[in-house]
Amino acid sequence: MFGSAILALAAVGGGERKPVIPPPRPIVIAHRGASGSLPEHTLEAYRLAIAQGADFIEPDLVPTRDGRLVVRHENEISGTTDVADHPEFAARRTTKVIDGASMTGWFTEDFTLAELRTLRARERLPDLRPDSAAHDGRYRIPTFEEVVALARNVPRGPDRVLGVYPETKHPSYFRSIGLPVEERLLTVLRDVGWDRADAPVFIQSFEVGNLKRLAKYTRVRLIQLVAAEGGPADGGSYATMTTADGLRAVARYAWGLGPDKAMLWTGERPSGLVARAHAAGLRVHPWTYRAENRFLPARYRVGDDPAARGDVRREMDDAVAQGIDGFFTDFPLDGAMVRDKPF
Repeated sequence: MFGSAILALAAVGGGERKPVIPPPRPIVIAHRGASGSLPEHTLEAYRLAIAQGADFIEPDLVPTRDGRLVVRHENEISGTTDVADHPEFAARRTTKVIDGASMTGWFTEDFTLAELRTLRARERLPDLRPDSAAHDGRYRIPTFEEVVALARNVPRGPDRVLGVYPETKHPSYFRSIGLPVEERLLTVLRDVGWDRADAPVFIQSFEVGNLKRLAKYTRVRLIQLVAAEGGPADGGSYATMTTADGLRAVARYAWGLGPDKAMLWTGERPSGLVARAHAAGLRVHPWTYRAENRFLPARYRVGDDPAARGDVRREMDDAVAQGIDGFFTDFPLDGAMVRDKPF
């Protein structure tokens, strides 16, 4: 498991032998918890991910009207909660422009934490994940503090590191409406002593400005997320950021790179991104490995049903063979099995 030092013996001329330490195993990041099995971003999904062997659990952070950080994939919550079934909130349905895109629904920043506590989580992909959808209505929306407390309560040892990997969602937008995320995030981490370089924490963002801002105030490891197309909401191009020069610029404020998994490949051949990032001094944590055929490249699919399970472990294996340092997955049990293969 991540953090273990497994010693092997290797022969060195004349029969002399010395210990050889294999390279560190990649970390398994439970993307929104065990979100392939239970509704995402719930304490229950995080508990299952921990039980399945995840090294880190990933909460996406959005603020409430009263300034608390809650865990949702987006601030628009009609797809992941039962808010539409609450007549008392019907008038709060609205349209907003978030990072240049028009969105209609209900938004966390229009609710207090107490109000959000009356809602229950729903499966975001019910057609693909009916077993998870069977849990609709059972689980509430957690706060970031609750996710941190869950991670900290896991027993630790030399072979067990369990941490959190929060993502700041739409930070420029939230700062523009007077609800900056960065300060609230760092306060929660400082309150538990996790504001240091060796804390079991990574902070990730698709934007650049907020990571640079965070770099001034924390030693927590920062991860620059990049997508296969487009650019950060606060300006720039992901394509430029992933050139050799661009990656060196990222390394001046970030510890690692979180690329779309598709960016690791040109057709069926490695794209060279992992090597370029490592040359710039960045670790690489691609996202997101999902088991359903719909999310798999054709070479890993099994059958024609989009909801059927494909060969996600082979996809993970092939990424690990490129030298990635960790990976995000909705299926942490599969990830742990790949991570724990013998060298």
